[in-house]
Amino acid sequence: MAWAESGVAALTGHRGGPPLVPPGRAADAARELATRIAEHSGGRVRLDGARLLAERAALTGRTRAGASSVGGSCRLLPTADGWAAVSCARPDDPALLGALIGEELPADPWPRVAAWLRAHSGAALAGRAGLLGLAAAPVRPPTAPPPALPVLPPRSVAGLLVVDFSALWAGPLCAHLLGLAGARVVKVETPARPDGARRGNPRFYDLLHAGHRSVVLDPDRPDGRRALAALVDAADVVIEASRPRALARWGLDAAAAVAGGTTWISITAAGRACERIGFGDDIAAAAGLVALDDRRSPVFCGDALADPLTGLTAAVHALTAPADGSGVLWDIAMTDVVAAALPPGGPRPAPAARRGGEGWVVDTAEGPVPVAAPRARPVAGRAPAAGADTTAVLAELRIPVP
Repeated sequence: MAWAESGVAALTGHRGGPPLVPPGRAADAARELATRIAEHSGGRVRLDGARLLAERAALTGRTRAGASSVGGSCRLLPTADGWAAVSCARPDDPALLGALIGEELPADPWPRVAAWLRAHSGAALAGRAGLLGLAAAPVRPPTAPPPALPVLPPRSVAGLLVVDFSALWAGPLCAHLLGLAGARVVKVETPARPDGARRGNPRFYDLLHAGHRSVVLDPDRPDGRRALAALVDAADVVIEASRPRALARWGLDAAAAVAGGTTWISITAAGRACERIGFGDDIAAAAGLVALDDRRSPVFCGDALADPLTGLTAAVHALTAPADGSGVLWDIAMTDVVAAALPPGGPRPAPAARRGGEGWVVDTAEGPVPVAAPRARPVAGRAPAAGADTTAVLAELRIPVP
C-alpha cells in the first residue's frame, strides 16, 4: 500500500492516535509521475515519488496533528453547512482574517475565526476570502475528474535555461527536478517578495535549491523590469506561480513568450482564469483530500500534499514539448491535480492502523503493511543567498545589470 510506505499515513490522523489511511490514489499517482520523469529524463532523475510527498516533514520533524496541518499554519474548522480549510501562513494573514470576520483579532486568531465560521456558510467564506486574497475555502467532495492535460513528446532539458519565479514548494520542486535532469536553473526573487520558504526549514530549502543560481531584481524600477523581460526572453522554460495580472504589472507576457518558443509552466490554485489564492494544505483539503476520523470529522492528509503532487505534475509536462519546437503554456491548477487522484463522492471513514510490534501496521488484502516514517533524500549542498548570482547571471546572458 503506497500510502503506508510513503510516510504520508504516518502524517495523517490525530497526534497520539493511530495513523489513518488517506483516501484516493495520490501516492500511487506520485510514483507514476516519478516513473515518467525518469523516462523523460533518460534515467537521470530516479525518485520514489510517493516518498517525496512526505520529505518536508522528515526534515522539519513535524507530525500529524488532526485538524491542524502538519506545518501548523492551516486549520480545518466547521462552518454552518460543513467544513472549511483556512490558512494563516503569511505575515499579512492575521489582518486578512480580521477583515474576514470584521473585527480586530488577538494574537491567537483561531477561536474568533472558528466562531464566525460556525455562523456562516462555506459559500460565504469562499466569497469573502476571494475578495480579500485569503487562502481559505470550503471542503467539497470531488464530483468528476477534471479534464486531462494533453500529452506531448518528451524532450531533454539538459543545458536548457529554466527561469523560476515561483516560491514555497510546488514550483521550486519542479525546478529542482529539471535541475536534476541537467537544466540550468535561475531562481528569480524581488526585494519586496523573497521566497517565503527562506523563513522555513533551511535544510528543506537547500534540498530544493542547491545547485541553482539566485537573481534578485526590482520590478518597481524600469531597469529591473527590462532585466526581468530579458531573462524571460532568454529562457527555454519559465516557471511561475502568480496570478496573470501580477506578472502583467511586471511587464511579463506569457502568450508572447510562448509564441517565441518558450515552455511556460503556470501553477495556480484553481487555474489562470480564477483569482483564488491557495497553499498546499488548504487546496488539498478543499479539493476533498481529507481523512475522516472515528467521529466523522475531517483531518489533514499528510503535509501540504497539493504542493509535491503539483510539482511532480509540472515537471512531467516541462520535460515535454511540441514536436515542431513551438512553445506551450501549461495551465496547471493545483485543485485539479488533487481532484484527479480522488474518487468522486467525498471522503469516507479512514482505515486506521493498529499497533504491530514497535510501530503501526495497516491491514490489507495482501497482509499487514508497516506504516513507514517520513524519509527525506540527502541534502546535497547549500542554496545560494538571495541575489548572490545576479551580476554574474546577467553578464553571462548579456543583460545590462540594473
